[in-house]
Amino acid sequence: MSIRTQQGVALVMVLLVVAIATTLATFIAQQQGFWQRAMENGRDRAQARRIAEAGIDWARAVLADDASASQVDHGREMWALRLPAIPVEGGEVQGIITDQQGLFNLNNLVQNGVASMQDVTRFQRLLVALGLPPQLSGALVDWMDTDSEVSVNGAEDGFYMSLAKPYRCANRPLSDIGELAWIKGYDAHIIRRLQPFVSVLPESNTKVNVNFAPAEVLMAILPGLALQDARALVTRITSSPFNTTADFLQQLPGNVPREESMLSVHSQYFLVTGYATQKDGASAVYALLRRNGIWPTQIRKSLQ
Repeated sequence: MSIRTQQGVALVMVLLVVAIATTLATFIAQQQGFWQRAMENGRDRAQARRIAEAGIDWARAVLADDASASQVDHGREMWALRLPAIPVEGGEVQGIITDQQGLFNLNNLVQNGVASMQDVTRFQRLLVALGLPPQLSGALVDWMDTDSEVSVNGAEDGFYMSLAKPYRCANRPLSDIGELAWIKGYDAHIIRRLQPFVSVLPESNTKVNVNFAPAEVLMAILPGLALQDARALVTRITSSPFNTTADFLQQLPGNVPREESMLSVHSQYFLVTGYATQKDGASAVYALLRRNGIWPTQIRKSLQ
């Protein structure tokens, strides 16, 4: 091989080494940038999560202040108003409190391990009002009651253990609305349809706060109440909430029984949603609070 050829080969090798080194250096720098951004994003998310969780303490203080001033809860109180996001250094925070006792508590369906037929009938009326099959009540009752007897249109272990991925019936109250997805007949469409009208509370005999109840829920708990009349009541409540259940009952049509055992103008359960951003990080926290007395206690919490 001639000297000129050897020099050419050497030059090519040098250029190749330089190219590889440059590519490697670029790759390392890029990976360091990714790592640094990941660390920064993780830090921002952690800070956003702490800020969002602070929204729970804010909500507890607001609800405690409300309890000390009044025993009537309605949508025109300060705690129930949707507030704009509040700027904080590097981001913003928002906290929203929503009443949970204007909704139908699914855990009312089973009390002391046995189906409450009166509440089952109310739930069936709600299903019909929402355009859903009333037969869905059977599987939900079987999921929560403590026996192994299959209700009409229900399902116990025999059904669930025969699935491709078998599991057993819970035989206990619901812990979250997402649990409906495990129950026979409840698909994503049905759960989405139900969600604005139902709650899952840790008690099985809760009353409905008429000041927050949707028309469909009022229709479900008050036999004989037409949906049109229920909507008229909700429209009135928006501007003039009721201070007592007696005042509410006086506004019902004559064919509706004056039964107030399921009614209230006071709430104990509230859902708090805290949302915060911090630079490139964001976090949401959801907490169910129970206010028994003045200062609310936290029942459950989830972070996203």
